[in-house]
Amino acid sequence: HMMPPPEQFSRQMSELGIGDTNTIVVYDGAGLFSAPRVWWTLRIFGARDVRILDGGFPKWLSEGRPVEAGFTKRPPAHFTARFKAEAVADTLRVREALETGAAQVVDARPAERFTGEAPEIRPGIPSGHMPGALNAPSSTLLDHGRLKSPEALARVLDDAGVESDRPVITSCGSGVSAAIVSLALDELGRPAEALYDGSWTEWASTKGMPVATGAAERKSSKI
Repeated sequence: HMMPPPEQFSRQMSELGIGDTNTIVVYDGAGLFSAPRVWWTLRIFGARDVRILDGGFPKWLSEGRPVEAGFTKRPPAHFTARFKAEAVADTLRVREALETGAAQVVDARPAERFTGEAPEIRPGIPSGHMPGALNAPSSTLLDHGRLKSPEALARVLDDAGVESDRPVITSCGSGVSAAIVSLALDELGRPAEALYDGSWTEWASTKGMPVATGAAERKSSKI
């Protein structure tokens, strides 16, 4: 997976002046794109209080709030990395979840890439999806760079076939937009069981992994 060793993460956080007791606010330049991945990463390394700035930097600018240039230097702090390995899924775990129904796999890629109608953005990687995966494009969870209301999020996930009482593993192309689905689930009080860090790029690059095209096959566990 793409996670650094805990000792490296701890050292880099400490060098940034981020300690165990700090409240951490994350934002990005798109409104809401990469910030959820940082939010997720910080949390699985044990950060206690991580938040995302609603609307990110674009909303901050649109409201005329102050900005500055350069880098902020903070005094070194102590950050203890406690890696939650169970929150990071690998290919074998995802395949088992799909085969046994132990968890729902929710793919955040655009529908056209999920169905195989549009090419993947990474050379050499076919489009399509893991057999049995569901598709909830990250864009459908957002409204002008902001997370939709809990009611709207619940509708989007329900329309995608995601059952609220079953575990979820989130996925996407490379582990970034999957965190937007994880954030939406967290907002609904239904935290994802794990995020597939290698996501579709790893799955489609692994010999022997099946690839499906067309719409998702929805198999309800309810009778």
